[in-house]
Amino acid sequence: MAYQEDPLSFGNRVRAMMYGIAFGDALGATVEKLTAAQIRERYGRVESLDTPWWRMNLSDKERKGRIRGGGIYTDDTLMTLCLLQVYREQRRHLDPWDMADCMVRQIAWTPRWISELQCETMLLERLFFAEKWLFQKHQLSSCDPRTGGIGNMVNCGAAMYIAPIGAVNAGDPQAAYNEAIAFASAHQESYGLEAAGVLAAAVAAAFVPGTTIEAVVAEALRLAKDGTKLAIAAVVEAVPGLRGKSHAKVTAAFHDAIAPFSYTGDDIHHISTKVGRLTAAYTPSRLHSIEELPIALGFALLNNGDFAKSVPDGINSGRDTDSIGVMVGAILGALNGLGVIDPQVCGKINEVNKVDLLAEADSFAKVALGIQDADRRSFEAVLRSRDGFTNGVTNRHANGDTDGLTDGHRHDANGVNVVKPVNEN
Repeated sequence: MAYQEDPLSFGNRVRAMMYGIAFGDALGATVEKLTAAQIRERYGRVESLDTPWWRMNLSDKERKGRIRGGGIYTDDTLMTLCLLQVYREQRRHLDPWDMADCMVRQIAWTPRWISELQCETMLLERLFFAEKWLFQKHQLSSCDPRTGGIGNMVNCGAAMYIAPIGAVNAGDPQAAYNEAIAFASAHQESYGLEAAGVLAAAVAAAFVPGTTIEAVVAEALRLAKDGTKLAIAAVVEAVPGLRGKSHAKVTAAFHDAIAPFSYTGDDIHHISTKVGRLTAAYTPSRLHSIEELPIALGFALLNNGDFAKSVPDGINSGRDTDSIGVMVGAILGALNGLGVIDPQVCGKINEVNKVDLLAEADSFAKVALGIQDADRRSFEAVLRSRDGFTNGVTNRHANGDTDGLTDGHRHDANGVNVVKPVNEN
């Protein structure tokens, strides 16, 4: 498909969204789990894909056989690519059964190149436990797909790959939220599920022509529920007082704002000393929120939607850096379109990951446009049905024929109930 004519066409926005996801993931992967202070101490500021992974000098065992740096992306992007393929296969809106069937088939039974492992294998071999959960719950346990997320570790695992649902529902944040909640209910619960819905909604809002990052954040806040809404609001409220401040001060303020809603803080390493430790982290709660989404929205808003500033800012805030980068990149890629793509950077990502991001985006965009066209026809049919119903009632009223009204009573020409005489047969 040719999208070069208009940098802000739907197809070019999809290209930019996918580039933003892969770029944010690859840039953030090298410093994942470091604190903001550790990143500053070790690197100063991370802005290049050539940044060496902080674990690269550890033993192969300590690195779990993985490598990073040089544009290598992680499971965030790989699962997003899986979701693109699910849409290509189904060519319609998705539900929990598609997660249980098509998505599980993609992660467990479809070999693909995993750059971190430097081999072709099943994505399941690379996934974290909260994503391996999909195989356990759906194929091995054959649960009702709608209940698949119940009992999982609550985290950003669904939100990190959900952006394509926002693209399919471009311009309709409510529909994006609804579809993401339905689909991801087979993977996550509580605020992990809520984050997926809100991220998809934000991406859908970002596709609106002429919109602003302020409007995108407003839509996210409008649809967000419970702790997720409170956490986003807390970060957003901090933004005006942080303009012109140093990145260190902004990061500290954002972390302070998110702290009442997240119990992870800087302690996000899963190590042996945590066995048996009582914690509120990663447990279901209407009062909690993941950190990644509010932080991503905060930096996007702080920088007025500037992609080149916001993605590195989000990554240099530390902790779950790759997923923060993915979320900033997805939203601001969709918002800004083709202009965010650096051809050299995109080429590097393609080469090291043995992928063609723009081709992936183009084939998905074609499917998404088909789904949107089907939506248009469906909605027009609904409107015709409703118009027919309304006109029918109006005509019967005009003729005094109101026996068809649904309350079961006779009516006069004005629709007023007529009491049936007791002696009327």
